[in-house]
Amino acid sequence: MRHRKSFNHLSRQAPHRKAMLANMANSLIEHKRITTTVAKAKALRGFVEPLITKSKTDNTHSRRMVFRYLKDKNAVSELFREVAPKVADRPGGYTRIIKTGFRLGDSAEMCMIELVDYNEMYNPKEKQSGAGKKRRRRRKKSSDAAASGAQESQNKTTDESVKQAEATPVEEKKEASAKPSSEKTEDKKAAQASEAPKPKETKDNKSEDKKEDKKGE
Repeated sequence: MRHRKSFNHLSRQAPHRKAMLANMANSLIEHKRITTTVAKAKALRGFVEPLITKSKTDNTHSRRMVFRYLKDKNAVSELFREVAPKVADRPGGYTRIIKTGFRLGDSAEMCMIELVDYNEMYNPKEKQSGAGKKRRRRRKKSSDAAASGAQESQNKTTDESVKQAEATPVEEKKEASAKPSSEKTEDKKAAQASEAPKPKETKDNKSEDKKEDKKGE
């Protein structure tokens, strides 16, 4: 009967259970993520989180108390040097359990237990920073599109102005070439009129002039 037993014995004696949890805690501190059964993960969470809380105060007493449970110098140094500064602002809840399905053979419920601050996918701070970057990229794309559109419009206006500038000198040349030709024709006509010979006076004309003079007298 399981009366007044507040924790899971995991079907093991006390020395076996403590050694297993210590080994699992060392692996979690070293690799930051391990895969095990849900029952063992829940037992490990209650075992390792108080040790992480003690590692926030880095002194000889805390190191000796943690070493009493872990019994591994490398794991203790890793916990106090790297893990403790990273979880310094977190008030508990240092681990996360993610269920992964059932194990083939005995259909035991499996899961993945990890340190929360070492997972970049589930870290809300990383998500916010990533969202900010995406927004900046979108703004850059819109600004680049607007700049390219403005450049295209400027290029079009410059092309039109160049075409107009090229067309105007040709028209002026045509008008200039047309004007001298008309003036030349007028000058030729005036010269021909001045050079035309005067009609010769005949005898009949002389006689008529004499008669008119007599009548006038």
